[in-house]
Amino acid sequence: MLDRLDLEPVFFAPFVSSVMKVEPAWIDYNGHLNMAYYNVLFDRAVDEAFELLGCGADYVKTRGFSTFTAEIHVRYLRELHAGDPVRVTFQLLDYDAKRMHYFEQLFHAQEGWVSATSENMSLHVDMATKKTAAFPAEVARCLAKMKAAHAQLPLPEAAGRKIAMPSKA
Repeated sequence: MLDRLDLEPVFFAPFVSSVMKVEPAWIDYNGHLNMAYYNVLFDRAVDEAFELLGCGADYVKTRGFSTFTAEIHVRYLRELHAGDPVRVTFQLLDYDAKRMHYFEQLFHAQEGWVSATSENMSLHVDMATKKTAAFPAEVARCLAKMKAAHAQLPLPEAAGRKIAMPSKA
């Protein structure tokens, strides 16, 4: 018989999403992926990572808690076009009792180049009160395991970057 610990997920570093495709309806009048849909792709990858952590869609229904994005910083580095296959990596940078800080990179799935990055702060929220709440023990345990696996990765160069005008030299 399997022990409960044998059923817990294995955390690869970084987490890599399933392959997604840029949908034709997402292309804007400039002929490339509209900026809003970069966030859709990042969000779909987050949903996959959160399922692994035990705080995905079923968690909201069964436990009454969810995660809300509090802050996000997206960098658009290279255009994507209709039909392009993409993958997103998810790196947990840190967490505490009520928050997660993570960094994502959106890659062209065939050619390997980075199209965009997204740095995020998410809050764990009690859906009944709409206030932040501590993660339950099983989610906190998964966060600790993911953080330990992801701690082996270098800090992304763009993590913590601020938006500012270039300095004048």
